[in-house]
Amino acid sequence: MRILLTNDDGIHAPGLGVLERIARQLSDDIWIVAPAEEQSGAGHSLTLNRPVRLRQHDERRFSVSGTPTDSVTMALRKVMPEKPDLILSGVNRGANQGDDITYSGTVSAAIEGTLAGIRSIALSQIYAKGKGGDVSFDAAQQWGARALRPLLDMEFSERTLVNVNFPARPADEVEGIRVVRQGFHDYSRGTLVESVDPRGFPYFWFGLESVEHTPGHETDLEAGEDGFIAVTPLQLDLTHYPSLERLHERYRGDS
Repeated sequence: MRILLTNDDGIHAPGLGVLERIARQLSDDIWIVAPAEEQSGAGHSLTLNRPVRLRQHDERRFSVSGTPTDSVTMALRKVMPEKPDLILSGVNRGANQGDDITYSGTVSAAIEGTLAGIRSIALSQIYAKGKGGDVSFDAAQQWGARALRPLLDMEFSERTLVNVNFPARPADEVEGIRVVRQGFHDYSRGTLVESVDPRGFPYFWFGLESVEHTPGHETDLEAGEDGFIAVTPLQLDLTHYPSLERLHERYRGDS
């Protein structure tokens, strides 16, 4: 099985090393194409206003001066001799849950693979608030291959991918694996921190607040807080089908 690894934290990110160790439990045919620098929050963006540079670090390890989407595109169109059987994106430093997945470069790299018809999985390690750069990937490291193996011979529905989040716990305290739906944050609980830099100019910093729980704890947000690995299938079709007929009625006679 040929596996492509990528991320949004950059080619030198500790989580990418964790992902490589996970992937080598599954295959010895591993390729790595990742952004040269951190691209967190890049979403599914594509670099169009400047050239993209490709740097080779060793035989199967490359970095790209662009986004996670650029990295997957370069891997498939330039670097790899054949398409991979599997794309793994991560392990991200920090959660990619709920509606935050729309911002996520990690998930977006998997989306790009899905668009190319390749089985793609995003992996993220939740960490405790206030940890900053001191993030433990123990849960992802010890549980990663176990979480992935059931997906390797599973037929994914067309234009779908899988999003995996590991809880902020030591591996031996993980409760298990829970298949859950995507949750949604309370948008009003986000924060905007305003301050002044040493030169006297204002700056702003976006912050995130605590999770809103849903009845039954059925989403990826609660699964992580409850100590479970959250496995969530995602689809690329954003069409809201129940609204189609109502909109047809609204525009009837104009078509």
